[in-house]
Amino acid sequence: MHARHLPARLPRRRLLTSLGSVPLAAGLVAAAGQESRAEPRAQKTPTPARRIGVSTYSYWHFRTAIVPVEQCIDTAAETGFDGVEILEVQLGDDRSNRRVQQIKRQAFRQGLTLCGLSTHQGFLSPDRDDRRQNIDKTCRSIELAAELGIPTMRVNTGRWGTSKSFDELMANKGIEPRLPGHTDDEAFGWVEEAFEACLPTAERHGVVLGLENHWGLGRTAEGVLRIVEAIDSPWLAVTLDTGNFLERREEQLEKLAPHAVLVQAKTYTGGGEWYTLEIDYDRIADLLARHRYRGWISLEFEGRADPAVAVPESLAMLRRAFAKAG
Repeated sequence: MHARHLPARLPRRRLLTSLGSVPLAAGLVAAAGQESRAEPRAQKTPTPARRIGVSTYSYWHFRTAIVPVEQCIDTAAETGFDGVEILEVQLGDDRSNRRVQQIKRQAFRQGLTLCGLSTHQGFLSPDRDDRRQNIDKTCRSIELAAELGIPTMRVNTGRWGTSKSFDELMANKGIEPRLPGHTDDEAFGWVEEAFEACLPTAERHGVVLGLENHWGLGRTAEGVLRIVEAIDSPWLAVTLDTGNFLERREEQLEKLAPHAVLVQAKTYTGGGEWYTLEIDYDRIADLLARHRYRGWISLEFEGRADPAVAVPESLAMLRRAFAKAG
């Protein structure tokens, strides 16, 4: 080797420093290699804030002139809700495309999602023509939900109609006699047949029907599940109402929670319009979290207090409860 190819000599201090760093660098490389071969650390996914909407029913309980949906949307935005569930009857007679699109635009401009539609229909009748009329009505409501951009619609089984009034039905805790000469088994057949007739429309428009625990054959979790499981369609699930179980509440909520696509959260500030329940929403939030429910919570204020005060208070309570549950 010729001298001109020899590397320049390093000063003693730099040489020692350079040699001393070799084991350290090697150790860092080895450690990096071991870490890359180790199991990856589990990353905790942040739980998104629970989306809480309000039913337009919270501002109107059938006792006075209808409070328009447009007014409810503005009030909901001012209060700080994330969405609005529309009670269909509050739309009144004008269901024109022009008005429907204006409502969609208004909600969008207010930063709100139209998260649900609640209709009134019923299939609990021995009269085939009556059931056919209610099937047609339900299909029109499904089309309305789609026009509004709403992904789920609350439906009911209907009632026997043997109570003199809704007030009487509530005084009897939702229990009423069957029509003479008919059985529950027969009635479940009517209801299941009717829902099956509605499902093609629901699927075509992408609207999930949510059968609510709401009197009639749906008064109990067992009744709701009998229908949902018999039909066994992804387009029929459950709208879970926290206030419509007057006994065995948590047990029945537990049964329906795995099937829920919307939760309606009742509150009763000032005493309820028909009855008053003490509902522990910390427990409800924990129950829903156990079942990994990630959908909307829709406040249904059913108290006699001024909604201008009671609805914001209910929203704050629900925010606290669901934030703790994660």
